[in-house]
Amino acid sequence: MYYITSNDKTKIAIFDLNPKGKKTIVLIHGWPLSHKMFEYQLPSLLNANYRIIMFDLRGFGMSQETANGYTYDQFSTDLYYVVSSLGLHRFDLLGFSMGGAIATRYMALYNGYGVSKLCLLDSAVPSYCKTLENPYGQTIEATNQLIDLGLNDRPALNQYFGSIFFARTPSLAFKNWFQDLSNSASGIGEMSSLISLRDENIFDDLKKIRVPTGIFHGREDKICPFGMAQIMKQEISNSILFPFDNAGHGTFYDAKNIFNNTLIDFLSEP
Repeated sequence: MYYITSNDKTKIAIFDLNPKGKKTIVLIHGWPLSHKMFEYQLPSLLNANYRIIMFDLRGFGMSQETANGYTYDQFSTDLYYVVSSLGLHRFDLLGFSMGGAIATRYMALYNGYGVSKLCLLDSAVPSYCKTLENPYGQTIEATNQLIDLGLNDRPALNQYFGSIFFARTPSLAFKNWFQDLSNSASGIGEMSSLISLRDENIFDDLKKIRVPTGIFHGREDKICPFGMAQIMKQEISNSILFPFDNAGHGTFYDAKNIFNNTLIDFLSEP
């Protein structure tokens, strides 16, 4: 693990596995997690000889907590500084949930600099809350209730979020591990980015994506419902939708084996 410095001097924690891999993938975690959420994808990607670059978003995991900067534009700028600092020119990009929204904004804000293929996994795209373009999103009222809960009892918010995350019931040990990942976020980072989830709309960014895009989405997702994946498919040219039965928001665990295989197959196609 090492740090790079973003445009406002914020220290971003980088985790770089298999630096001599034949291809490179950059993974962006979701809210309110960290790079550790990808634990069950790493063996498959390493077996395919990928260089795997993960980073913790500012205010999450081991990255620096800041007083502000939790907008999609700033998160995308942080990603650009990761890419440019590491000298990446051709890489695949995968974003999960809020990470998918950040990846989408990056494609628009930085013209997809360096990205060969884009992977959107159970993504909060085109918006987390309902809009004219997205009738499937969460309500602003319900999201405000989550914000109020988190401002008063953030571990309780994380416990609730974990309870609706998966379609299958994980073991108690897994639930505890997942809760620990969520609790590792800073309070400012977690709550400020939840406000961004509520307020940001990236529908117009979808038309700016020009690279082959895989949309991976659980049919039983209660957080970013499957209808959102259908909007992504409609609005992103050169995209493929991969639906996963018996998978909720946590497709990466609910359907980890078939998801991992599908992901590798998509990335391997010319």
